[in-house]
Amino acid sequence: MQPSQGQDQQGQADTAVGEFFVPDLCAPRPVFVLVMLAELLVLVHVLASSTLPQFDWNLLAIGSLFVQWIVLLCAVLLCISRKLFSSMSLSLGASACFVIIFLVSAASSYLALRLYPQLFYNAYANSSGSAGTWWIVRNVALAAILGGISLRYFYLHHQLQLREKSELQARLDSLRSRIRPHFLFNTMNSIASLIASRPDAAERAVEDLSELFRASLRENTRVVTVADELHLCELYLGIEKLRLGERLQVEWNIDPAMRAHPMPSLMLQPLVENAVYHGISQLPQGGTVVVTVAQTETNLCVTVENPVPILPWKSQGHHMALNNIELRLHGLYGGEGKMKSVQSEASFLIEFSYPLDYVA
Repeated sequence: MQPSQGQDQQGQADTAVGEFFVPDLCAPRPVFVLVMLAELLVLVHVLASSTLPQFDWNLLAIGSLFVQWIVLLCAVLLCISRKLFSSMSLSLGASACFVIIFLVSAASSYLALRLYPQLFYNAYANSSGSAGTWWIVRNVALAAILGGISLRYFYLHHQLQLREKSELQARLDSLRSRIRPHFLFNTMNSIASLIASRPDAAERAVEDLSELFRASLRENTRVVTVADELHLCELYLGIEKLRLGERLQVEWNIDPAMRAHPMPSLMLQPLVENAVYHGISQLPQGGTVVVTVAQTETNLCVTVENPVPILPWKSQGHHMALNNIELRLHGLYGGEGKMKSVQSEASFLIEFSYPLDYVA
């Protein structure tokens, strides 16, 4: 039985609940933004309450102290409660956030008048007696309005992030799927050429191909390391070496510290295949593919270099893997993922890099 549309939507809603729409207010950047926005609101209030020649610096100081206290206390409580709220439904979690803002504003306003009456009497005229109560009500109303606007903004921003993440994942999956037949079909052609003359070698190649199939169909959620990608390259090169023999040589320049570092799946193997398919296999004397993995400042840098024919051999889809990998880099890292190629008369070098703090 297939799930109904309502059940599907409910499942998506449950998934969204796991990622609470209120950002992590323990992180420095969100807190800094909150503090700056709160200070801007206080400044607007002071400018509206006084003239520029007689700017009320006392009101600015007291208002900043009071508002920042409420904002930071709300941020702390929302940060502490975020994990609990994320297990609630959307409406219940939003209501709980709203209650925190309401209670903090009411309690802070009440304590400010009770503990520092003279300070606030001077800053806010007519704040004694019933007027003081109305001052508390006014503060709570303002906090409720601004809190509601903020929660609505957080929700819309979170929905936009989820949508962008979903679209990006679909795009990356599409690009990744285009690479699969590119190297799998070429590998099968290599095996087919061995069946008649070297059946034992072809059998071993089929076993290696099965592992390449598993890698190409692997889910993107699995953590892939540089060592995993190098292993795929070794499998592919082993199959091609059965066909090309001594014409294919490989030089590995791998920083041992980089082997355990994460790398997006099927990022390196297609470049090695391009080096063999469009370089080594087109040279009667063969050549050497040089693979380098090293750290450059805060990036992981990978280069693949191979000799090329003097008259370049062209085929349809020659740059398919290169273009797809470049698009994947930009999709994953934006401007921080870089790729470049250097073509000379005797060699072709492709290089890509991405931040070391990448999490697969």
